[in-house]
Amino acid sequence: MEFKKCTRCGNFYVTEGNVCPRCVAKDNMEFATFKTYIKENGLIGSIDTISGKTGISEKNINRFLTYNGIKEDITPINGNGKINL
Repeated sequence: MEFKKCTRCGNFYVTEGNVCPRCVAKDNMEFATFKTYIKENGLIGSIDTISGKTGISEKNINRFLTYNGIKEDITPINGNGKINL
């Protein structure tokens, strides 16, 4: 049995995935919001701007940028906090 630490709330849990069962629904909802925002507005701008417009924390946006569904569409954040297509 392996314990993992939830990347969202910090609680420990035993299951698959990056977030604990308690956080899965909220995480999925925020990820869907993030993807919708990207499709409608593109990814030119800062993490702070996207966070302010979507209500998603900068920490979670950075985490979402590492998800497989996003990787193909964008390049990671560069040194000045901008996200590039």
